[in-house]
Amino acid sequence: MVHVNIFDTTLRDGEQSPGVNLNQLEKLEIARQLERLGVDIMEAGFPASSQGDFEAVRAIAQTIKNSSVTGLARATKSDIDIAWDALKDAAEPRLHVFIATSPIHMQYKLLKTPDEVVQTAVDMVSYAKKKFTHVEWSAEDASRSDLDFLVRIITKVIDAGATVINLPDTVGYTTPAEYGRMFRYIRENVPNIHKAALSCHCHDDLGMAVANSLAAIENGVTQVEGTINGIGERAGNASLEEIAVALNIRKDFYPYTTNMVLKEIKRTSDLVSRFTGMKVPGNKAVVGKNAFAHESGIHQDGVLKNALTYEIITPSMVGVGSNDLVLGKHSGRHAFKDKIEHMGFTLSQEKLNEAFQSFKQLTDRKKEITDEDLFTILTDIQTATVDVKKYELLAFQVQYGSANLPTATVALMTPEGERVETARTGGGSVEALYNTLESLVSEEIHLTDFNLSSVGRGRDALAEVHVKMTVNGTNVSGRGSSQDVLEASAKAFINAVNRVFFTNGAVIKEPAL
Repeated sequence: MVHVNIFDTTLRDGEQSPGVNLNQLEKLEIARQLERLGVDIMEAGFPASSQGDFEAVRAIAQTIKNSSVTGLARATKSDIDIAWDALKDAAEPRLHVFIATSPIHMQYKLLKTPDEVVQTAVDMVSYAKKKFTHVEWSAEDASRSDLDFLVRIITKVIDAGATVINLPDTVGYTTPAEYGRMFRYIRENVPNIHKAALSCHCHDDLGMAVANSLAAIENGVTQVEGTINGIGERAGNASLEEIAVALNIRKDFYPYTTNMVLKEIKRTSDLVSRFTGMKVPGNKAVVGKNAFAHESGIHQDGVLKNALTYEIITPSMVGVGSNDLVLGKHSGRHAFKDKIEHMGFTLSQEKLNEAFQSFKQLTDRKKEITDEDLFTILTDIQTATVDVKKYELLAFQVQYGSANLPTATVALMTPEGERVETARTGGGSVEALYNTLESLVSEEIHLTDFNLSSVGRGRDALAEVHVKMTVNGTNVSGRGSSQDVLEASAKAFINAVNRVFFTNGAVIKEPAL
């Protein structure tokens, strides 16, 4: 059995998904869950892209102990220096440095000759090796590169000290047969390839990212890169949960092992979905809500007789539970603490007290409290802090009727501590509420997306709202939850507006590898 390392880039490539912007606390919470999931390497971000990303990468590097933390860098000394400053306190710091190798990228993007690209790659790997024990070098757009040029540059960067060679399908162009053949060619023609591990990184533009990744593994790759839920730039990346489960279910065909803790998959998927605002499609493999649902009478009959007739993956394997009642209004603090620890949350005493009070308030209004409800409460509290608030919602009221013009009245606390209040109308309740909120904040707001969903089932389910907007020209997202749809909507609006004030520096948007 060959061991395959799992390289998760949810916090770097995944965050490049349009409309996604995670704050430091959200990134830390995802990083902790990725560590519980058992990923070998997590790419925490691109430290040179902004001060905010630098701080997040540094915080993750200082927190995570059981996974190797890496950061992305372009082939420049300044990027490498900044990455080292962010990662030097990690338990096992490593660097991921890249440069494009396809003719179209070298000619039109880099404006370099092939010889210049080789020299730059060698110089930067050599420079990085003085700081990092582990240096991964990526040939951006490898799947559209000349194979003999790849052999040449890979040979030289390994001599310069690269310990991992990553050959990405950057634009999701290749097919499984082509991608596998590329790795086989490299293994057969690079004389020093035994000194480095081979890695794959696939995008899903043609819907073949997972298939291409599995083909790469079949052809000698021992590190596979991807994201949770397959999120990422454009059509996204290979879904790591799908690859891990495929390797496990088809052990008869794939003689490979990973360190992935499969029962943590659903929780990880839910956390990433909630923080990014990217809902998982119902028909998504492994983690979609319909993955274990059977509508056909023939299928239902077969499953009742023997689940293996139509279920190759058991719900429990990936952490899908029955979501039974877990706690009630008479549950005490000790039981609550035990439950949240069992769910994988570690809260400070202050946040534990806050979470318990929110739980008690919810039990006064909601008959049954489920894991999904607790998950919503806990993630909100774990990623909230006083010093990231600019505006605070004090009170609101909406008047609505089929024969009346919807009118909203809102009271806000401004950053200066001033209470402001006004009323506005709109074509509907949410529009009236948002018109009022927009009139109270001094920033220029343009709402681009509004999404409403329920947490769990039933008429008393929590409502969760995700919004995307531009605030003073900056793209941000926000979320809010409450039993009341309008309160959840107001919280999401305020959450999005507050985020923009803590974006430190201009973000450099690099293409996904």
